[in-house]
Amino acid sequence: MKGLVRTVLGDLPAADLGRVDYHEHLFQRSRLLPGDDLDDEMRSGREAARLFAAGLSAMIEATPIGLGRNPHVVARISASTGLSVVATTGAHRQEHYPPEHWLLDCSPAELVHRFTDDIAVGTPVIDDDPNSARQADGTVRAGVVKAGIGYWSITKFERRVLDAVAETHARTGAPVMVHLEHGSAAHEVLDILCAAGVDESAVVLAHIDRNPDHGLHAELADRGAYLGYDGAARHRSWPDSTVLDCLVRAAAGGAAERILLGGDVARSSRYIEYGGMPGLAYLPERFVPRLAAHGGSELVDAVLQANPQRYLGRF
Repeated sequence: MKGLVRTVLGDLPAADLGRVDYHEHLFQRSRLLPGDDLDDEMRSGREAARLFAAGLSAMIEATPIGLGRNPHVVARISASTGLSVVATTGAHRQEHYPPEHWLLDCSPAELVHRFTDDIAVGTPVIDDDPNSARQADGTVRAGVVKAGIGYWSITKFERRVLDAVAETHARTGAPVMVHLEHGSAAHEVLDILCAAGVDESAVVLAHIDRNPDHGLHAELADRGAYLGYDGAARHRSWPDSTVLDCLVRAAAGGAAERILLGGDVARSSRYIEYGGMPGLAYLPERFVPRLAAHGGSELVDAVLQANPQRYLGRF
């Protein structure tokens, strides 16, 4: 039935999600982020509780296969905090994986099988073990399928993943997320997915605001794609005002119904409960009030509620 969202605790009507953070990580391990693992249930759970207490009632946990994701523990965190969580299947860009990682050797058919089973059957009990048994009762399933590419580059593995993501979408209807390195190659990725039968309205282009080009964003929204804004609190690259200005100008240019908002904090050194900062609550506590002042409450409701609910409600 269309209009349902597949969370780690089961399918929910999209309207029941409330306000959604479209991109975060509660568990993650990558060779590109040494020493910054998210791997502790208690700490990640307390950080999730901070997000919920700050006014966001749902999130996409965007860690795909092979990078330390833990959907079964995420389900416990969801149950204990009240935060609705959508888990992710798929694969990240190739550089996140060591050369010997088993996922890199999977055939297109194997990738489709794994991604589809995560959504339709249940996620593996041990994610990093390719032979791990799945939880087949369907209580912990993924609700988003993800691909990733490099900066203006798509490796052979990444192209296999894009093709497998398209086929998985065709089989399950699951919404698609694509990691764009520094916001590059957005039209090119959409062209690949569309040629494989994916409608643009099923796709969110993550990190599109790392290229803060509001005109480009309006073009992509006009094609029907969702725009993943998740660059707040990255002040070494730009102030939050850059992200705010780009978002408001893109919305004024016709993208208001296609923007999603997240934090993508993604590392332990930036989580309060792991001893870092600014934490998951930075988005609702610091960024969202500025967005309301700069763009108005209707735009806030669109990017946090109406748009993500529409994007996720495909089951």
